[in-house]
Amino acid sequence: MASFPEARSLNDIREVATATATRGGLRVVLSMILASVFFGAPVLSADERQVEAIAAQVGSEVVLMSEVIELSAPVEERALANGARPRDIQSIRKDALERLIETKLLGSVVERLELGADRDEVDSAIAAIAEDNGISIEQLLRSIVSHGLQIEEYRAKIQGEIERSKVVNAMVRSRVQITDEEVEALYQEQFGKQHTGGEEFYLRHILVSPEGPRAKSQNAACRIVGDARTRIDSGESDFREVAQLVSDLNPERGGELGWMHRSDLAAWMADRVDKMETGDLSEVIAMPFGCNLLQVVDRRPFRRIEFEDAKSQLQNIVYQRKTETEYIEWLDELRSHTYIERKAGFGG
Repeated sequence: MASFPEARSLNDIREVATATATRGGLRVVLSMILASVFFGAPVLSADERQVEAIAAQVGSEVVLMSEVIELSAPVEERALANGARPRDIQSIRKDALERLIETKLLGSVVERLELGADRDEVDSAIAAIAEDNGISIEQLLRSIVSHGLQIEEYRAKIQGEIERSKVVNAMVRSRVQITDEEVEALYQEQFGKQHTGGEEFYLRHILVSPEGPRAKSQNAACRIVGDARTRIDSGESDFREVAQLVSDLNPERGGELGWMHRSDLAAWMADRVDKMETGDLSEVIAMPFGCNLLQVVDRRPFRRIEFEDAKSQLQNIVYQRKTETEYIEWLDELRSHTYIERKAGFGG
């Protein structure tokens, strides 16, 4: 049977875990689940799930080969498309197995400490994901189904992440201590080489390349950008919506470049945005690499970010980094106290 480092009273552990595993603390990891649903490979068919060989034993639990294949399938598909070799696929499956072993280990802790997530917690997390993405819960669930994942499977993924967060809160976070020196070092790393003065712009950018998937010539690329400009200027479509459809640069971000200091802009961009006001669209800009459209969303004098301005955010980053390090160490300790046998082909 596994032993659990940092054991305290069960009531104390449950209270800390549940109180700290808030909706805000889960948003990043839950958004990653949403992204994996939208951009991952389809879920395996029933026939493909019939491979029931045992890949590993974890305590009294087993990991099935079919579970490994299902988890690794999206990564395998992308790897094969990029010319992966059999040994690469084997490595991917080993990684998937380790993730499933981790899930089994965490499951034993969840059961022992009664840290399971109930239906209301899962409902609240799903509502938070929908809110953060600006859609209704019904739209979110329809999207999940349309991407090949059943609602109950999606809920199980959410439940697993909530429970993982509770375990981290209960068993790991108390180990984490941060110092002012660590926070100051991160400030120097991220903000030590700031500009002094000048102006910065919040920009959006559409680029259509004559060698991209949408155009086969410079003229064709410029026609696409010209049509995009007309649609945006007339109010028919939002810049981000059009960028998602036609841009070869950052389509997944709707062409957002974010805040950029003027001195960091390419000369051809700086010359144009200098003459533009907030909300303006540029003309179609033909360059050797393709045709472009810029939008100045906002502009402002550059202001240095001082340490006190960023301190709270930096403390959180350091805390999260150290929490992850402590979690890995704790998990390794948990592994060392649990019987784990990986079967042939997986390091067994």
